[in-house]
Amino acid sequence: MADVSGEAAATPKQRSESRSDTGDVAPGNQTLSKRQKKKLLKQQKWEEERELRKWRRKERKQQRKLQRQNTQQENRGDGPSGRKRPCTEATPSSLRLLVDCSFDNLMLIKDVRKLHKQIQRCYAENRRASHPVQFYLTSLGGQLKQSMDEKDKGWVNWKDITIKAEHYSEVVAKDELVYLTSESPNVVEELDQKKAYVIGGLVDHNHYKGISYERAKELGIGHAQLPLSSFVKMNSRKVLAVNHVFEIILAYLEKGSWQEAFFTVLPQRKGAIVISQDGTNRQENQDDDEGLDSDSNLDAAEKTVIRDQN
Repeated sequence: MADVSGEAAATPKQRSESRSDTGDVAPGNQTLSKRQKKKLLKQQKWEEERELRKWRRKERKQQRKLQRQNTQQENRGDGPSGRKRPCTEATPSSLRLLVDCSFDNLMLIKDVRKLHKQIQRCYAENRRASHPVQFYLTSLGGQLKQSMDEKDKGWVNWKDITIKAEHYSEVVAKDELVYLTSESPNVVEELDQKKAYVIGGLVDHNHYKGISYERAKELGIGHAQLPLSSFVKMNSRKVLAVNHVFEIILAYLEKGSWQEAFFTVLPQRKGAIVISQDGTNRQENQDDDEGLDSDSNLDAAEKTVIRDQN
């Protein structure tokens, strides 16, 4: 049936498929509203810029990749602002540094995993140090080895490290060993390149205070503490992690100064303050520390805490 204008009525399908040449006329010769025109133009623009958007995404991805590479190079010391020297400039030290892992049965699994992370940090720092030491892990087994197998299977391919299941006293001659423990009355003034220094791999939150010192005496081996109290005043009673002690020794080998080594490595959160070399000032700082036990010393041989992940 014809409509009043004499034109045939279009079906809904014909109206939806028909389009004017200018895009301003709707199917069935109906003019588009402003809103419909805007929507149509937006859709056309989106289609036209599809390739441009693809190119921009690719560019952003490439920039992020380059940024990550630059950050990694700086962290390794390969870039101009890197703290460490490139490995090609490293001069290996003959000093031996051992981590004693014989305390495995005294730790909870969560503390064993903390120790695992500390050992990973020691390995990484030694690999990029200017004077890398001869690094040993001894008495490796039990929970620690299980954690390493599960969380870091690549440890079996670590380079420049000696890993032993045997006790450190079976790996190095006893007369060459020096156990680092804050309970010792002896203080390390200079590192002896002929000695092997032992750091106790124990995260126990002060449950086994003095255990490494007692074991060192039982074995009849040398023992000493690092000279922290001679150079640094701490405003906390926190002890340092295994990797902190390890890094301090690496820093000392590079800088030749205990004070510089301590302040290069000590976390800022520990509030370390330089002790004046003037006798009077030093005595005042020592008086301030009266009543503190050995927790204020570098005693990674007995009790360690992991660095805050902030």
